Amino acid sequence: MKGVESRPESIIFVKNQQISKMKKTFFVTALLLIVSMITHSQSALPGIDKSPLDVCYYPVNYPLLKMQGKASDPLAARVIYSRPKKEGRTVFGGLVAYGKVWRLGANEATEIELYKPATIGGKKIAAGRYTLYALVNEKTWTFIVNKDNDIWGAFKYDEAKDVLRAEVPVEQITDPVEYLSMTFNKTNDGASLVVAWENTKASLPIIF
Repeated sequence: MKGVESRPESIIFVKNQQISKMKKTFFVTALLLIVSMITHSQSALPGIDKSPLDVCYYPVNYPLLKMQGKASDPLAARVIYSRPKKEGRTVFGGLVAYGKVWRLGANEATEIELYKPATIGGKKIAAGRYTLYALVNEKTWTFIVNKDNDIWGAFKYDEAKDVLRAEVPVEQITDPVEYLSMTFNKTNDGASLVVAWENTKASLPIIF
């Protein structure tokens, strides 16, 4: 008795089923890979920045004073900035070029928020959030208050969006400052934003 021969139609049907299963397996594998990549990218966390972000308030330490119930004056101003490190480099005239607009820090340009109207450089300015730049020279700095916010660096700085400029003298300090530092010093009619780095200090008077 002769064996039963496979019909060509059956062979084709079986092969088509195998190909279909292979396609499904490939599709599912590719889909799982894509989902895994998306999940990984969403869960990845940034590392520590070399130039940490910091904030200074006027009145100084306002949030702490508020928490302790010792805040006698309302919040007037806040500055948010990144603090680059000197690391043996020449800062002014080197890392920070003379005669060029500087972001007044690292990474995103420095921001100043005024919680009440103020006067800077003899010009009145409304309460609000602004970007703060500086044009650095050997004997003077020109602070620039600009209305274009959320800017990285000074690469897209637009002079047409300046609100005001204020030129101040430079002071030399004897104890070198490793990290760019900012604070507010109280004055008779407001406060001065003090910026210090390397052996240089500049103060921007703000009248509230």
